[in-house]
Amino acid sequence: MGVSGLLGTRPVHAGGQLEEPLADSVRTALSAAIAHSEPPVPVFADTERRLAYLRWLGATSDRLHRRKPDFQTRIEFLQTVWYETRRAQLDTTLVLGLIQVESAFRKFAISRVGARGYMQIMPFWARLIGDGDVSRLFDMRVNLRFGCVILRHYLDRERQDTFMALGRYNGSRGRSEYPNAVYAAARHWVHPDA
Repeated sequence: MGVSGLLGTRPVHAGGQLEEPLADSVRTALSAAIAHSEPPVPVFADTERRLAYLRWLGATSDRLHRRKPDFQTRIEFLQTVWYETRRAQLDTTLVLGLIQVESAFRKFAISRVGARGYMQIMPFWARLIGDGDVSRLFDMRVNLRFGCVILRHYLDRERQDTFMALGRYNGSRGRSEYPNAVYAAARHWVHPDA
């Protein structure tokens, strides 16, 4: 199922995610979730939580160094992933595994079915819940926000069943290959402070 992306020959594993009809209330809620323009700046209730975040950031940055050698780009990416996963109430480790499987951490990856960016967002989402500008799906913050909001939507639809939600995200609902690949990749990103 792999294809070549724009920046390299590693396969991109986005499946043929289906455009499903959305109730107006769901479309409105998803649109509001991606339109919210807070910058991805972490806020902490106490010093221990800030220290836990910094420990996670340091360890995860070291693990990601080979794939994203530029320090500032890597830190900005991780800070945004951390922020967007918290905002969408997702497991950061799972999302990093999903990104690894979907795009191998390549910002400009495109799948054979047209999914774009880190989290391999299908272009129809830009029309359904965004402003229609598909090129914005290559913007790191936009891509990560869309991906986290969409994954949260699928988790809610599947009653928090991660296996089924991952399958729906990938367009392979009910099959085990994709969820199992994400779970395996996520193990690399496990950290006690994640």
